[in-house]
Amino acid sequence: QVQLVESGGGLAQPGGSLSLSCAASGSAVGYHAIGWFRHAPGKVREGIACAGRDAGDTFYSDSVKGRFTISRDNAKSTVTLQMNDLQAGDTATYYCVTAQTPTPPCSIIGGPGLAMSLEVWSQGTLVTVSS
Repeated sequence: QVQLVESGGGLAQPGGSLSLSCAASGSAVGYHAIGWFRHAPGKVREGIACAGRDAGDTFYSDSVKGRFTISRDNAKSTVTLQMNDLQAGDTATYYCVTAQTPTPPCSIIGGPGLAMSLEVWSQGTLVTVSS
């Protein structure tokens, strides 16, 4: 049974930075893509980033590309989302997500298919961007 524990988040000023971390546990989790979703009140849930086992296998949504960076430590089964140049529109609850079984690369499942490929969710953490 794959499980995720998320940490980080909190309050940041516009233009500021925050970091989120996700620790995965379970069988062969190193072969599973791990992604980040966010959900803001009144908005559609959005898949914003994904990291596969290989270092170059990443996906970013257009809304965060160039500002957010996802990184993965396979030895520790952890994924970090570094969020820079935060804006008010980034305010949301952020979730780390993976699958119970090995997945295709993020370069394939990234985008609209991300939610269909990943079904194990973390508890979520609130990120608030406000002055």
